[in-house]
Amino acid sequence: MIASASTVALSLLDVVDPRPFLSRLDYLLWAVLVLGALIFVHELGHFLVAKRAGVKVLKFSLGFGPKIIGLTRGGTEYLLSAIPLGGYVKMLGEDPKEEVADPEGSFSAKPVGWRSLIILAGPGSNLLLAVTIFWVVFTVGVPTLATKVGEVMQDFPAHEAGVLVGDRIKAIDGHPIEKWEELATQIHKSPGRPVRLTVERAGNRFDLVVAPKATRQKNLFGEEQEIGLLGIAPAEEFLIERANPVTAFARAIYKTYDLSRLILLTFVKLIQGVVPAKTIGGPLLVAQMAGQQARLGILNLLFFTALLSINLAILNLLPIPILDGGHLFFSLIEAIRGKPVSLQKREMAQQVGLALLVALMIFAFYNDIFRLLGRQ
Repeated sequence: MIASASTVALSLLDVVDPRPFLSRLDYLLWAVLVLGALIFVHELGHFLVAKRAGVKVLKFSLGFGPKIIGLTRGGTEYLLSAIPLGGYVKMLGEDPKEEVADPEGSFSAKPVGWRSLIILAGPGSNLLLAVTIFWVVFTVGVPTLATKVGEVMQDFPAHEAGVLVGDRIKAIDGHPIEKWEELATQIHKSPGRPVRLTVERAGNRFDLVVAPKATRQKNLFGEEQEIGLLGIAPAEEFLIERANPVTAFARAIYKTYDLSRLILLTFVKLIQGVVPAKTIGGPLLVAQMAGQQARLGILNLLFFTALLSINLAILNLLPIPILDGGHLFFSLIEAIRGKPVSLQKREMAQQVGLALLVALMIFAFYNDIFRLLGRQ
C-alpha cells in the first residue's frame, strides 16, 4: 500500500497569532482544504503512473480508517475515509504473499524500474505542485518592500552617517537595488566593512559611506552568526515584482529547490539537536497556520501550500520503511542485488517504520497541544 503521511516539521515558519486555535473553527476548514489538496495530488501521482505501467489500482483513498463515502469506477474503489491524516493507493499484487489472478496487472510483477517510478510519482507530484504554484505567483506578481527608509534607530551606523526617514537607498557600492531584501542581504554580508550607499532625498542623490555594525544574531536554525546592521527599518511601501512566464518558471524551480534544501537541512539540524524538537508540528499546527495564512490573503496561503507540499514530498522520501522513501530504498537494494529483499525482512522493517511514524505523530500532537496551551 503506497501511502502519504501529513505529519510535518514546520521549523521554517513562525506562529505569530497567539489566539486560541479551538476558537477559530475556520482554521480547521482551511487545514482540511490544504491538506486534502496536497494528499490528493500525492496519491494522484501514484495512481496515474501505476495506470500508465498497467498496474490495476484497487483503491484510491483520501484519509485512513473507516469509509465515509465511496464509489467504484473502472475496477477502482474511490474512498473518502474518516481519518484525514494522509491517504493511500492500494494496487493489485502489492503484497507479495497474495496470489494474483492477473499477473500482468500486478505491482510486484512489474520491473523494479516501473515500481520505482510509481513510488516516486507521489513525492514528485507534490514537488511539481509547488513549482506550479510558484510559477503562477511569480507571473501574477509578488509584493515586495521597496528601499524607502521608514525608521532610523539611535546609536546605529545609519543614524550617525545622517540617513533620515523617507530616504530611498538606490545603490550599494555602485550596484543598483530596488528591493529591501537586496539591501538587507548586502548589509548582512558586510559586518564592520564600510559600504557606499547611494541615497535619494527630495529628488537629489548623494553617497554616504557607512560601516554596518557587527552584531551576533541567531539564524533560521537558532545558530549564532555575525551579520552587519545599519539600524534602519523599511517603510510600508511595496513594489509588485512580476516576471515573464519563462523567467517565472525558472524562478519557481529554483524556489522549490531552495526550500527543499532548507527543509532537508532542518531535518539534519533536528537530528543534531541544533533545532529543538519542540518545533516539530503536526496537523493542529498545520490547521492553525493554514487559517492564519488564509486571513493574510491568497498569496500567503499559496506560498504556505507550496511550502507544505515540498515538506510532504521530502517527509515521504525519507528512507523510513512504510513511507515512499522506504519502498524506494528496498527497490534500490533489489536493483543492486538483482533480487528482492526477503519478505520477512521487509515485514520487520515496515513494523519498525510504522512504530517510528506513529511515535512521530504522537510527539507532533503533543507539541501541538502544548503550543496551543501556551506552554512552548
